Amino acid sequence: MSATLAIRHIEAPAPALAPRERETLRHIAAGRTYLQTARHMGLSTHTVDAYLRRIRAKLNISNTAELTRMAIALGL
Repeated sequence: MSATLAIRHIEAPAPALAPRERETLRHIAAGRTYLQTARHMGLSTHTVDAYLRRIRAKLNISNTAELTRMAIALGL
């Protein structure tokens, strides 16, 4: 795959994320832990985990490194 194709793939529009999903993704991509994210957003760590599972399913992503790359590509 050429570099141009790789960039286009990363910048491809992602499925719509709910506002709280986007906020959660932004916190995790910034390097915050689940606990830090939960406290900042006023949620439980279980809710943060649920949001991240939904995000991974929507974006077909399997790990946090890929989530972070997608957050950067989305400008979060």
